[in-house]
This record gives sequence, structure tokens and C-alpha cells, in this order.
Amino acid sequence: MIMPLMTEHLPVGPRQEAALGSRRLPELSAADPAALRSTLAAAVELLPALPPVDPLDRYGVRQVTVLWLETDKTTHTRRAYYADLAAWLSWCDRTGLDPLRARRADVDAWKNGLTVTDKDGAARPASPSTVARTLAGVSSWYRYLQSNDVTERNPVAAVSRPKLGTASPLPALDASGAASLLNHMEQRAKTNGSEASWRDAAVVALLFYTGVRVSAVTTARVSDIDNDAGHTILRYSGKGGQRDLVPLTPAALYPLRRYLELRAARLGVRADELTGPLLATAPHPYDKTKAGGKPLSQRHVWHLLRTQAKAAGIAGAAAISPHTARRTTGTLLLANDVPVQKVQDLLGHADIRTTRDHYDAHRHKLETSPVHALAQLLADARREPK
Repeated sequence: MIMPLMTEHLPVGPRQEAALGSRRLPELSAADPAALRSTLAAAVELLPALPPVDPLDRYGVRQVTVLWLETDKTTHTRRAYYADLAAWLSWCDRTGLDPLRARRADVDAWKNGLTVTDKDGAARPASPSTVARTLAGVSSWYRYLQSNDVTERNPVAAVSRPKLGTASPLPALDASGAASLLNHMEQRAKTNGSEASWRDAAVVALLFYTGVRVSAVTTARVSDIDNDAGHTILRYSGKGGQRDLVPLTPAALYPLRRYLELRAARLGVRADELTGPLLATAPHPYDKTKAGGKPLSQRHVWHLLRTQAKAAGIAGAAAISPHTARRTTGTLLLANDVPVQKVQDLLGHADIRTTRDHYDAHRHKLETSPVHALAQLLADARREPK
């Protein structure tokens, strides 16, 4: 059962999944629309502070909320928006506020008390980025209600958002670190020889060699591997559900093909006859009721990257996430003079400033900072005879 959030605490990543418990949406994609809508309807029915469902009112707030969650969102965005809305509505419920009559002052009061739960269970004020993202989620809900004449105002619209820095705070690996992790994953797969190990190597290779978001990997189907103009490509769903494609180089294809061969052999079919998720869970070695074949979760990918980065001796392994691979891709390409427009296209950024500021600005601050020229000037002066 999916329960609504009952505190102001917000999840900020997989390490807070225990705090979320059953109050998070399952990882459903739009591949099965009927199952998705049914699950969303059950989840929305449990949200507090909203009027009950009226079967005769097709524009009731709960019915419209289901469509808001369902439409033009990736699984990751859908889960994040649900958590944001649940937190806001829980606060409204505790304070006796009708969310459809809320005003800016109410949102400010809620915003000022937002906290997150650390790994040790302690609460701390939410970071500016978490506050900004949460307000964006709730504002999106109100805008959707407004566009359907369910409410007259969006109380979040005038609320001040935290100012965020342009440089990404997320880590990126240098070429040596990325190569070490890729080598470790491939050697681990060769040593173990198991389907799961080759699958894990394929996950890491796809992330680092393409720069796609983790949702593109976890939602990909076997049928999404295709050929176009002599290139093997991966078709995937990008941000906002837009379909896109990326070429797969031999280095990315090698662990993927080996994994698919092992999976096909276990199932007694040819590799080109495989169906289902591109990257799937493997059968449990001892529990025959767990036959595998389900799509990998984003949580699995988070855990995989951190544990294997640690095993590979990567510095800062505890902070690595799927986005590390994406940022590493962009940073390495820009550092090697690939035009920013091409990197923007690869990463699917709508605004080139995102590519430049989040992936290039940090490098320029380090490598082309005027402090290097200053150091040389002072070094020359200090060498002059007195």
C-alpha cells in the first residue's frame, strides 16, 4: 500500500528510501497504460487534504491529479512529483488548510520548515536545490489544475525560489577514474562469468559511453536496440518522455552483447529472439519463486555504481550516482574540445547554458583560472635578483 507522507521530511535520494518506506510510487513506466493509471489512481486516492473521488465528476481534483502524474513524465519525475505533492498536502492536512484555497503565505510557511532526513535519521534543513525542486513539483500540479479550471490560483507562482549556483555540485570522474571503473566492471564479469555480472558491466558501459539518463537505461527494451545507417543504436525515452537515439560504440556493445547471449542461452532462445527489458533482474540462485526478468530499478543502479566504484578504488565512491556518468561524459568531451553544441545534442539539453554551465564552467574555473597566470608572474618576480 502507498501511504502519503505524514511529515515535512522530503526524500533526497536512494539513501532516504527507508524513510519513504511504502509512501513512494513503484517504478512504473507508460509501457502498460492501464496498469499505470490504476496504480496512480490508488496512490492519489490516499493523498490527504483533498475531497473524495466523485465518480460523476470527470474533472474532480483527484481524477485530474492522476492525469497530471500520468502525462508527459518519466518514471523518475513521476515519483518525485508524487512525493513533493504528498509532503505539501500532508502539511495542509495537519494545519487544516484547504489546498485549493491556499495562498502564497501558506506556501512560504511550509517552505520555511522543509527538512530532509539524513542517513543517521537526523533531520536537517532542506538544501536550496531540494526546496527549489519541491516547489517546482507542487507548482506544476497547481498549473495543471488551473489549466483544467479546477482551481483559480497557483499559490506557488509568486513564492521566491532559492538561487542556485550554475556549476553542478555533483561529482564527475576524470578519464583515469572512468577507465578504472569500466575496466573493473569488465574484469569482474570475466572472472565471475555470470549473467548478472555481465549485465552490471553493460549498465556501467551504457551510462559512461552514451551519457544518457539512468531512466533511459532502466526503461529500455530489447527491441530498442536497432540499426540505422550502419550504426547499432539505442532508442530511448528522454526527459519528458521524448524518444531519442544514441549510437552504441563497440566498447559499449561488448558487455551488452555478452550479457544478452548468456541471458538467451539460459532461456533457450537465440539472442535475437529475446524480448522484455533490455537489462533485467537475474533469477535468484536459491529462491525459485524469483525467476527474474523484471526491469532493473534506478535504486539497483545507484547501489551498483557505489559498491563497484568502491571496489575499484575510486575516490569519492560514496558520492557517485548515475548522474556521475552523465556529467563525466559531458565534462570529458568538452575538455577534449568537442564543440559544446554537439555535447548539448548528445545530452539532450534544451538550453546550451545547461551544458556550458553545469559541465564546462567547473573545468574552466580550474584549468583556465587567472590564478595560474598570477602564480607565473609572481614566480618570475621572485626569481629576480635582489
